[in-house]
Amino acid sequence: MTRPANTLLINPTMTSRSSARFPLSLMNLAAALGQSGQSRIIDGNVDRDFITDSLRSMGETAFDAVGVSVMGGPQVEPAIAVSKAIRAQHPQVAIIWGGYFPTLYTDTALNAPYVDYAIRGQGEDSLPELVSALSSGASAGLSQIAGLSWKQDGAVIHNPSRRFSRDGTALSLRYEQLGDPRRYLARTFLGRRTAAHQAALGCRFRCTFCGVAAMFNGATALPAADKLERDLSFLKYQLGADSIQFFDHNFFDREVDMIPLLEVMAKLELPWWCYARSDALLNLSESSWALVRKSRLRMAYIGAESPSDKLLHDIRKGTRPDQTLAVAELCRRHGVIPELSFMVAPPDDPHAETERTFEFIRELKRINPQSEIIIYIYTPLPAGSQHDNARGKRAPVVLRDLHCEPIVFPSTPEQWTEPRWVDYACHADAPWLDDRLRRRIRDFVTVLKCRFPTAQDTRSPQWAKRTLSAAAAWRYHYRRYDRPWELNWAERAIRLRNPQVSGL
Repeated sequence: MTRPANTLLINPTMTSRSSARFPLSLMNLAAALGQSGQSRIIDGNVDRDFITDSLRSMGETAFDAVGVSVMGGPQVEPAIAVSKAIRAQHPQVAIIWGGYFPTLYTDTALNAPYVDYAIRGQGEDSLPELVSALSSGASAGLSQIAGLSWKQDGAVIHNPSRRFSRDGTALSLRYEQLGDPRRYLARTFLGRRTAAHQAALGCRFRCTFCGVAAMFNGATALPAADKLERDLSFLKYQLGADSIQFFDHNFFDREVDMIPLLEVMAKLELPWWCYARSDALLNLSESSWALVRKSRLRMAYIGAESPSDKLLHDIRKGTRPDQTLAVAELCRRHGVIPELSFMVAPPDDPHAETERTFEFIRELKRINPQSEIIIYIYTPLPAGSQHDNARGKRAPVVLRDLHCEPIVFPSTPEQWTEPRWVDYACHADAPWLDDRLRRRIRDFVTVLKCRFPTAQDTRSPQWAKRTLSAAAAWRYHYRRYDRPWELNWAERAIRLRNPQVSGL
């Protein structure tokens, strides 16, 4: 009798323990693997000694493969560390990387001697098929696994991409695999015990700068209303969650499909946060907005990106600046805080475009002072990171640095751990910025967040935030953003929370 395949799933450390959320990607994979095998989850966000514990677990249990979830940015370094440690002590065990990093940079991931396989896109079907083949010794079937990239005799082989699967929204997560799942409930501005959840998969838009588009190629799948009610009822009544942070790539889709989900949310009345688009919110009817209000939506993260129609067109965003202004007013009327993100300093005319964005943000603040503003540096994905179906449809843009030299992206995971590339992956810096623009952006952000302290900071006392706002008022009014030394000092003294870094 063949024993069930067994997989160790690892989520390398990426956040502080206090901001850890359910490792939803690995929980979905564990649910998929559980249909024909077994798995164990080790989460580095709550287990700071996750490398030692991974090695201990492998010494105690015979695993057929190790799956490592890897995002770009700060998670790459610990992913390398755990993969190297496993390779050194268990060289015979296959190491599989999955997630955004190997999807966007597949050849780069497989350039590492400690990565044997890379799963591109969704892994709920590809990973069980791969682990089954490895456990049974049926390596001849590897070429038939869609979405898999692998190495054979030193050559990298890319199997055809896997078609988008909607089956993931039907999987039931096994929270017991996390030990005590209540340790993932966090105190946020939404409530004392906020739970993370993902209801829908994918996004039907194809923004060229977005890893979600590269992962899902414009496909999306919403859950059945009864499935959403079961999931949220478990979080509320079994785990004691009093609020929900949705990690759906785009919670609001077509209104007709959203109404049953909003009815569930209105029934449960759990304060919630989600991702949204300005055009989708503007298209909601008054009856749907009544459901939104009853459901207690507190904040919607909306990708405004730019006040430039041309840039929005070039990145295939599908929205317009006037819709951003309109949604700020709409959210004000319905008691929802819009959290609007912008990408400043694009390669073409970065100084002027940044100043135009600053003025646009001021107009948003005039319309709705409660609007939360998140500012990133525009760092587009390399041309090779596009989904297979998108490649070749547009001539690739050659990105150049400050000295007009073509930018050469890293070719190994180790190179992606260099500070300049971590900043690029986190949209914190770009090779075409000069020091003057970096300082200008940093100073504007300081003045803005001091003038309008975030509602997400529940730790700082109100008197401190009012004092900080008053101290920044003259600078904001007269546009004197340069070198706000007194605000930097006051911000450090108050320890104002920055949701852009720490999350909710």
